[in-house]
Amino acid sequence: MDAEALLKLLQDGGLTVYPLSVASIISLAILFERLWRFRGIDSETRRLTRQTVEALVKRDVATARRLCEESKTPVAGIYLDAMRWKNIAVEDLERVLATSRQEAASDLKRGLWVVGTIGSLAPYVGLFGTVVGIIRAFQDMALHGAGGFEVVAAGISEALVATGAGLFVAITALLFFNYLQVRVTAISGTYARSCERFVQALLYVESASAEAEERSEPSDGRLVPA
Repeated sequence: MDAEALLKLLQDGGLTVYPLSVASIISLAILFERLWRFRGIDSETRRLTRQTVEALVKRDVATARRLCEESKTPVAGIYLDAMRWKNIAVEDLERVLATSRQEAASDLKRGLWVVGTIGSLAPYVGLFGTVVGIIRAFQDMALHGAGGFEVVAAGISEALVATGAGLFVAITALLFFNYLQVRVTAISGTYARSCERFVQALLYVESASAEAEERSEPSDGRLVPA
């Protein structure tokens, strides 16, 4: 089927085809925008985590902070928030990071509800067009005072096209929605695992600093050598 025949077929679908077409364009736009947003975010998160953990293991907090400030990965902001806290219990630090991760995950889900709503409502819009097409077919029968395929063809065609368009938009939107949900879940899992590694490295630095301070406390007026 060429483009001209497809356009003619959609025109036969009546007014319901226009909102379905707009909804299809919106779902496609959100899909491409989210794909661009998710591009490389897993690899960049793992790379930043590896570099910051290596710096923290060497007790080089300044380098770890600089890496996070230069990175555009969302997890970099989570790491910077964690490094601002000093002398905090592990449970409290994990709660702080959990809140930051939830905010980052919410940003990943932006716009997904629109795609899910389109996938849920599109069949009903198509059903509405089906009902309108059938009503039109019966009206044509009443006006002509007789039945026959020629009389009801326009109404039946409108009903079938509206049904097909609604199902097509719903199926594609639900596919987009489920795929994006899977990607968000995968990225959120990467965030969680990366934050766990970062917390372990950060606690290592703090424990090492505490031990150094204990060994350097004054004893009978002299410093104990490290």
